[in-house]
Amino acid sequence: MDRLSEMQVFARVAETGSFSRAATALGVAQPTVTKHVASLEARLKSRLLYRNTRGVRLTENGLAFYERCKAILADVEQAEHVASGAPQALSGVLRVSASVAFGRRVISPLLIPFMRQHEGLRIELSCDDRYADLVAQGVDVAVRMGTLADSAYGALPLGFNPWIAVAAPAYLAAQGEPMAIGDLAGADCLVYSSVQGDDIWRFHSAGGGSLTAPIVAKLKTNNLSMVLSAACSGLGVALLPHYVAAEALARGQLRRILPDLTPPGQEMHAVFPSPRLVPAKAAAFAAHLQRGLQGEWWRMQGALAGAG
Repeated sequence: MDRLSEMQVFARVAETGSFSRAATALGVAQPTVTKHVASLEARLKSRLLYRNTRGVRLTENGLAFYERCKAILADVEQAEHVASGAPQALSGVLRVSASVAFGRRVISPLLIPFMRQHEGLRIELSCDDRYADLVAQGVDVAVRMGTLADSAYGALPLGFNPWIAVAAPAYLAAQGEPMAIGDLAGADCLVYSSVQGDDIWRFHSAGGGSLTAPIVAKLKTNNLSMVLSAACSGLGVALLPHYVAAEALARGQLRRILPDLTPPGQEMHAVFPSPRLVPAKAAAFAAHLQRGLQGEWWRMQGALAGAG
């Protein structure tokens, strides 16, 4: 097998985490995939994959080699388009990763016009509240919330994700509406543990000051949709991203409380496996997201899709 074909086989194994799944994707027998990966490792004199009964994962050398392979394969694909005289349209598979709620409520509606514009692309959208390993999972673009940790990844700022404090009218009628930050001490609080990990809620005042409120969690979960559902059911007070609460606010299922106080929002970034080697399809999609997430994007109709 030539070197380019070896790279293609190795890349599919790295992306699928399995020799058998890679064989199915490539339309060849599993022993063929195993043979060519072994041949590649022998030629490079380096172990690229750890193997066990549950599948495979990349070694440190394998991660570095996969990143280069992915860039080379993308360049080859683009070169073939140029040589064929065909328009340089985006093509191939674009793998996107996002959190469940953001992926379903925001990314999915934005994907539709992008797919119509680039009919040669195939999209794989993975929604998971755990951060994806971009290189090991073959992700082209991941949407990340909050301040980015220092890393070797590339990133493009997308905008800002505001949060608000909310509660159902039924809860407020029965328990009374918090009128000041100190009132939260006696409230039933619904906590999204992935962001609000402790028992302190933080706010910014209209004047720019920072305030904190100790709270007691009636419910603590890493499922954002569960927090939304519990709040709409009248179980307590919640801090939610505005885009998650938007539909319930419009329907009157939730009301904003403490309007002069704002929970800290989050920066949003499109993140790439490499800061320099960004495929055209990934850069184009990130730019599309950036355009779609300007202004008060959380009020857009697409953000009113079903909960994740």
